[in-house]
Formats: sequence, C-alpha cells, structure tokens
Amino acid sequence: MAAAGPLVLRRVVAAARSRAVLPIPTCGILTRARPRPRGPLPRTPWTTRGPPPEVLAQTVERRPVREQVELDTITYAGRQHYLPGLARPRFPPWDRGWHDPWHSPGPRYEEMPLYKERGCYVCHQGVRMLEGVRQAQWLTKTKLVAGLPPPVLSILDNPAHQLQDCEEGVKRAISHARFWDTTEAAPKRERYCPTLFEDLIHLCRLMSMKYPSLTKRMLARNYKIAAAWERESILLQVRGLNGILMNSVSPIPPVASKEEILATEEHVLETFYPIAPTIDLQEVNVYEELNDTGFRDSYPYPHPHTLFFLESANNRPKRFRPEQLRAKMLMFAFGNALAKAKALYGNDPKVLEQPVVVQSIGTDGQLFQFMVFQLNTTDLVSNDGIKNLVWIDSDQNLYEAAQCLPEVKKRVVTKPAGIYGFQPDTFKKFLALYLHGAV
Repeated sequence: MAAAGPLVLRRVVAAARSRAVLPIPTCGILTRARPRPRGPLPRTPWTTRGPPPEVLAQTVERRPVREQVELDTITYAGRQHYLPGLARPRFPPWDRGWHDPWHSPGPRYEEMPLYKERGCYVCHQGVRMLEGVRQAQWLTKTKLVAGLPPPVLSILDNPAHQLQDCEEGVKRAISHARFWDTTEAAPKRERYCPTLFEDLIHLCRLMSMKYPSLTKRMLARNYKIAAAWERESILLQVRGLNGILMNSVSPIPPVASKEEILATEEHVLETFYPIAPTIDLQEVNVYEELNDTGFRDSYPYPHPHTLFFLESANNRPKRFRPEQLRAKMLMFAFGNALAKAKALYGNDPKVLEQPVVVQSIGTDGQLFQFMVFQLNTTDLVSNDGIKNLVWIDSDQNLYEAAQCLPEVKKRVVTKPAGIYGFQPDTFKKFLALYLHGAV
C-alpha cells in the first residue's frame, strides 16, 4: 500500500478534529487532537479570586516524604557494615549495668544541687576583655591613676635601694634567657620568658642581705582564687587559676592617704554603652558564692604581695594583647585583695579602715606592665561613694631586641648578635615593687 499523500493526510486530520476522538498519525507519533480554547477563561471563583487559602497552603507547604508516603527506613544494621544508600541505624543507649564516671553524660544543669535561677558572670584566666582596663574599672569600681604611686617612686629614686652592678646583672639574665639557656639558635617564648622571670627574681633576692624581711616571702604557683561581689544587681566572681603569687608575712601599707581616698567619691566611672560590661565574662547557673584566698588559715605567709603574669605563648593569637593583659591583672589583683579583705573584715559591704594593697607585674619576656591596686571598700553595688584605686605604668620595654643570629649581607656582618636597646629603668621599677613593703 502506497504511503498516504499530503492531500489524504490533510483530510484525515480535518475529520479527526471534527470528531475529536480519532488518533492522528503525526510523524509516527499518535496524538489525540483536542480543541485549543481561543477565548478568555471562564469566570469562576478560582480564576477571579484564586484558589482557597487551605488549598494554597497545601501547595506551598512542603511536607517530608515520610508524611506524604508511608515509608520504612532501610538501614544497614542487619549487614553490620556501612553501605552507601542505606540509612544509619539508631540504637537505644547501652546500659552497662554500673556507673562509669568516664562515660557518663552526667545530670542536667537543672538537677545539680548548686543550680540557681540567677546567673553569675565569672572572670577566669582565659577571659579577654573587649574594652580592656575601662571595663575592669567599672566591674571593680576603681579609679585609674597613671604612673606608679609615690611610695614606689621614692624607692626608685633612692640610690641606697639600688642593686650593685645592676645593669650587668640584668644583661646577663637577658643573655641567659635568650642565648645561653638552650642549644637552639633562637629559643621560643615559652622557654625564655619563664627563665627571664626566674633570673630577675634571683637578682631581687640578692637584696635580702641588706633587708632581712625579704626572706619572709614565698612564691605560690597553681593556686586558685575565689571572690564574689555584686555590681548593680549583677553577680560577679573571679575564680580559678591565675598568675604566680608572692606572699609575705606582713601586708603592704596603704599607698594612698585618707584625703586621696575621700576624694574618690567625686570620681565618675566611665561607661561604654551600648556594650554591656559583662560582654566577655562567662555566664553560669551552676556555681557557689565563695570567697577563698586559696590558702589555709594557718599558712605562714598569709598576705598577698605581688602577682606575676607570664604571657609565654609562642603564637601571637594565643597571647593577651597589652590592654587585655592589664585588664586581667586588675581583675585578679582585685580578686586577691577582695578575698583577703573578706577573710579579715567579714562579708558585710563597708569602707575598710585598713585598705588592702596588692601589686601586679605582667610580661611577655620583653614588654613589662606594672600595677599597684588598693582596695578601699567592699561596697561595690552602686557607683556612689568611695572608689578603689589603681596605679598603672604600662608598656615598659626591658630591651628592644635580642639578636640571636647575626645578620650577614654579602659575607659582611651588618648586625652582630646581642642585646639592643637595653633600658635599665624597667628593672629598677621591677626591683622597687619587689622591695615595696620591706623598705
């Protein structure tokens, strides 16, 4: 049978359109011809106002496949090994039959005996304050005075209180820490920073022959402090490990006179709104309001003297910036003074008859920060009344650079190895704070 010509195919298409039921052979594909609407859509509620809200919600809302179709999860639990395409099995928690403290999730915070609805903001040794010393001043109700106090300056300016051959001894200490302590070409900061601190303390102890009261001191490491106070309806605490504390048999006498203490009533504490003063502190609900110096009552060196902070991390991001280090020094000097004041005078807030003085020194092995803190009051709730005092002498270089390896250009030594920019006045301030209270 010959193939149908164009005229025959055209007639078949016209007949199918008239009846609208016959299949139409078009290029080998059978289709059903339906009339295409030429006019506008009929006016119905769907075409004029759209679909009803419930129908529209069903079309918009995407439900999971398991809600649309009842499916069973097929896992690889029966095969006992991982198979791609199969779901991960979920097993019930295994009961050992006995309590294993190393593999126990522990109770919920709400079930712990020390849980409290009121939150507490804790300052620990890892807190880096955003606003630095300004934030620490507000938290501790403290007025800042630039420089060192007059009693320390009098020790600093008196030649009778200086160490003989001071400069040579300090240079040997720096060389020991940076060049001689290790076989490495350039020792790391975590190595030379503690070594330099020990050597400087050894130089200060040489003054014990002249001032025997210096022998009645002790360095304490890895001790824990705890001090709690309220500040404008905010509960605050200083807790945990901090620097190396040097204790003494006798306390440091007050460095500010009563007139200077009374003059702090007119001082207005600086705020940094809209930043909250507790922005960097850790908020906890499981805590105990504790005031503890970290030592027993029978400890023979009961009074805190100087707190040392060593920023000896090798990586710069892990070290505190100078402003953050000064804020940390202020918070922990305040914490040690507050814990000692509450141990001596009780927990009732009041103005202290005998202020508590705690010193602090921070260093990264090259740059030194000096601080003297005097706690005048334990009434810290409001901004009114007497404030505490802090003296800060910041960013004092002991030396500018320690060249471990010589610089050689074109076989010529352009910069030999050695210490550059040595500043002996920095060690004199270190020694003056060490002698403070014994001279």
